[in-house]
Amino acid sequence: METPVTPTLLAAGAPALPHTASNGQLLLAVLLSIGAIVLLITRLKLHPFLALTLGSGLLAAVAGAPFDKLLASFSTGFGATVASVGLLIGLGAMLGKLLADSGGANTIADTVLARTGPKLLPWAMALIAAVLGLPLFFEVGVVLLVPIVLLVARRGNAPLIGIGIPALAGLSVLHGLVPPHPGPLVAVDALHADLGVTLALGLLIAVPTLVVAGPLFGRLAQRWVGPLEIPAETAPVETVKRERTPKFGAVLATILLPVVLMLGKALADVVVDDPKATVQRVFDFIGSPLIALLAATLLGMLTLGRAAGFDKGRISETVGSALGPIAGIVFIVGAGGGFKQTLIDVGVGQAVSEWSGKWHVSALLLGWLIAVLIRLATGSATVATITAAGIVAPLAADMSTSHSALLVLAIGAGSLFLSHVNDAGFWLVKEYFGMSVGQTLKSWSVMETIISVVAIALILPLSLII
Repeated sequence: METPVTPTLLAAGAPALPHTASNGQLLLAVLLSIGAIVLLITRLKLHPFLALTLGSGLLAAVAGAPFDKLLASFSTGFGATVASVGLLIGLGAMLGKLLADSGGANTIADTVLARTGPKLLPWAMALIAAVLGLPLFFEVGVVLLVPIVLLVARRGNAPLIGIGIPALAGLSVLHGLVPPHPGPLVAVDALHADLGVTLALGLLIAVPTLVVAGPLFGRLAQRWVGPLEIPAETAPVETVKRERTPKFGAVLATILLPVVLMLGKALADVVVDDPKATVQRVFDFIGSPLIALLAATLLGMLTLGRAAGFDKGRISETVGSALGPIAGIVFIVGAGGGFKQTLIDVGVGQAVSEWSGKWHVSALLLGWLIAVLIRLATGSATVATITAAGIVAPLAADMSTSHSALLVLAIGAGSLFLSHVNDAGFWLVKEYFGMSVGQTLKSWSVMETIISVVAIALILPLSLII
């Protein structure tokens, strides 16, 4: 089997970085570069794109790699990551924007809530968040979902935290464990995991994790935090509903289309198991992430945009306006890919592989622990996922399809651990719900930790079964 150390560089025709550094020197290079990234992001407030770029340079310098080879390594990793992940992020943003602007999100919420009694409201909010969270980035999902949470709390005279925690859990679980969110996508790409299998196993892990961290923990958080007043700044304004809104069935079908297509590809690969068979070739094409999300976006222009009365110009403006806000995410992910490739090419991944063999540490647990440490230090789930995936990538080389997918999920679970004051999501939740720092720590931060711990507690025994 070809060594996994430099596949991207060799494919691009670039020479590999010389691996002359000792394991001790490599460990020092990793610690200094990650420490520098943490310092630049948290203390100097430097943009993560610049921090990751500078961290890559420091990593190569301490490891003794020539700078001309560093540039080739970083740019190759950057380009490969943006090419494979950036397109999907863009399509996901377009679909999410159509969902928000057309009123499709409100259609989902209104339909579910109309059929839900007061006792089932937390479960209904978790379900709404999970469905809406499939195509939406976490921050977009929060902005879109919180007004719905506040309206439900006011109309139903329900405790704000009791229904807010399940909604936030639904978004967070999907964000960390289920593609096509940026973190899981980057990990899938770095570990060469099968996207369909990762999606299927991610949903399998996500459901019980959401139940524990959402409705069940929501009851406890409600007692810890106590009653909350809806903040005047974020209080929802009852507006006149749109004359035309998408139908519930059409909205649900559009959101679930890419999921169904990718799961169909994974099922065909298992059942047919013949790459030359016409059926499998068709499913491999329509179930590829790019085609699946492209199909959902094009369908959304009809089922969401046209159904809401948008003309062609308005639809074009809507999907176009989705790209601007995600430029920063694409550059961060790309720089993370460059850092990941530099980690691999200086030999860090191979060293970690040797260490884990000597220590007899489970690759899944190691990936989770590395992601936890980086998450605690940087506050960024995406940075934690990218970095951890780069470090443990060689461990996935000889794994089965299912175990490489579980490694993706283990890293994603670790990236959600204990959101605190260095995480933008912490402050977003605090301000929207009008909580103090202490209340946010007792509710949001504990919820994130429960998601991380429950997910890895499910992933480890599942790896023994499959």
